[in-house]
Amino acid sequence: MATATKFVTTEDQPHDVPEAVVVRFAGDSGDGMQLTGSQFTLSTALAGNDLATFPDFPAEIRAPQGTTFGVSAFQINFGSATIDTAGDEPDVLIAMNPAALKTNVEALKPGGLIIVDEGEFGARNLAKAGYEQSPLEDGSLAKWQVVQFNISQLTLDAVKPFGLGNKEALRCKNMWTLGLALWMFDRPRKPVEDWLKAKFAKAPQLAEANIVALNAGHAFGETAEIGSPLKQHHVDPAPAEPGLYRTVTGAEAISLGLVAGAHLANLPMFFGGYPITPASAILHHLARYKEFGVVTFQAEDEIAAIGAAIGASFAGSLGVTSSSGPGIALKTEAMGLAIMTELPLVIVNSQRGGPSTGLPTKTEQSDLYQAVYGRNGDAPMPVIAARSPADAFECAIEACRIAVQYMTPVMLLTDGYIANAAEPWKVPDTTKFERFDVAFHDAPLGEGEAVNPYARDDRLKRVWIKPGTPGLMHRIGGIEKNVGTGHIDYDPANHQAMTDIRANKVLGVANSIPPQGLEQGEAGAALAVVGWGSTYGPIAQAVRRARARGLDVAHVHIRHIWPLPTNLGELLGSFGKVIVPEMNNGQLKTLLRDQYLVDARPLTKVSGQPFKIREIETAIDEALS
Repeated sequence: MATATKFVTTEDQPHDVPEAVVVRFAGDSGDGMQLTGSQFTLSTALAGNDLATFPDFPAEIRAPQGTTFGVSAFQINFGSATIDTAGDEPDVLIAMNPAALKTNVEALKPGGLIIVDEGEFGARNLAKAGYEQSPLEDGSLAKWQVVQFNISQLTLDAVKPFGLGNKEALRCKNMWTLGLALWMFDRPRKPVEDWLKAKFAKAPQLAEANIVALNAGHAFGETAEIGSPLKQHHVDPAPAEPGLYRTVTGAEAISLGLVAGAHLANLPMFFGGYPITPASAILHHLARYKEFGVVTFQAEDEIAAIGAAIGASFAGSLGVTSSSGPGIALKTEAMGLAIMTELPLVIVNSQRGGPSTGLPTKTEQSDLYQAVYGRNGDAPMPVIAARSPADAFECAIEACRIAVQYMTPVMLLTDGYIANAAEPWKVPDTTKFERFDVAFHDAPLGEGEAVNPYARDDRLKRVWIKPGTPGLMHRIGGIEKNVGTGHIDYDPANHQAMTDIRANKVLGVANSIPPQGLEQGEAGAALAVVGWGSTYGPIAQAVRRARARGLDVAHVHIRHIWPLPTNLGELLGSFGKVIVPEMNNGQLKTLLRDQYLVDARPLTKVSGQPFKIREIETAIDEALS
């Protein structure tokens, strides 16, 4: 049986061998590919498969139809075993027009299956995509299996009874395509039908038209008898611990984690944000949680957003703000204010390609320097990095904990891939999370005693006084304060002392975080692959494959970027070699060299796309050769 039909790496695998399939939907940005992918993801999750997704869409709000820079794609890797990445190469590419085919076909594995809407391969669309002649006719697709039929016309025929205009009717073709994909992989249609009825509750005719298109695509797969390339294929459920599961994106997980963190601190939460890709979704999600004491504020700009969040923290709430690289740059001065006033604040940075506007919808890990070093003066703050969409939930809670237990701003790093990608998440029992309730300072002053808002505990955390607390009127601000009184003080020795205190307080966070562990392998291995953030999936798979081949390699993945875990230097020093894959030009590598004088070697990528497993496998082989 051909690879594209069987969707496994060898032709004679027994049925009980775990398998995975990678499918990519691609079309014009108006074709609804993200919607198609998300609904296929929902049905796949309900079928019990493990999965990981990668939405990839253009930055333009509406690029010219049919052009290559307006192509939107959605990739899903699903299977009967643990899935860590969205997959290196698709097994199946569903291309809705020539531009989608041109921009995605080279990613398809040899022998893979291409399904195209031949109704869109007219002369005009071919010219827009830069084709001189149709690739469906010139033999350029010979190394893949191609199935072509007129999806556009089949959709028009299916929804004709509803009397829709041609343009409106063609908007249903993503549902026709989804129906075919659901048939191909034996997925249920009912969840999609229910979703369509809810989405178009006020326009039931549109709901019914889309459901008819969905069912028509499914029926086409059942009855067309096209031949061996297009067959129904069932992928068994993946083993999973019992419990309640849901699919979750990074933006959803962060939002839920922030709400949980505020609850564990027994604080109301205030979120100040300003729309920016890919961080805007956090504001959208948090706006739905008013019943949990969450106040959301869409400010007029990035500076107002963080200023409002700092003000909320001063008033006794947990202030939170969110942005991406350019917006984080605008917030920098206010971050310094939060550091100087020592107020708790959570700053979420959903990284994207830069500098400047850069690649707004593409992923990168380019803001580590900005997070650790990027403020005027000596202004340290703790930095945490989430490794996956599901991990973002616990990372958000951890950011809240550190912020209130140390009275400091904390930056939580995610990126465009984590923010938009989805994976199954076992909903945790939040009653098992350790609380970190805040105790505001409200003790009345003794005789002759003055208010000192910078009085500290053994963690160097200053007291938190709510404005309006009787007898405790106080003043904080951005000008340096006296160590003993909290009054303005320009004395050189005092500034040295306060700078040291703030730095030592942040360094002390390392005493409350777990020691750095190993994801795979042992200390002292010939090679360690050290990662952070969303490189976790490809690194984990590459190291797993290398170890299966007998190579002496370990995987270290760092959550706490600053301060680093107390045992990390000793651990890194035990390895023969260290390589650091990251989607930037070597920022964590520089930090590790700076802190530990370890000869960490970079493996960098700044294409706006995640690492492929094989790229890291190749680097492992080269390092050990």
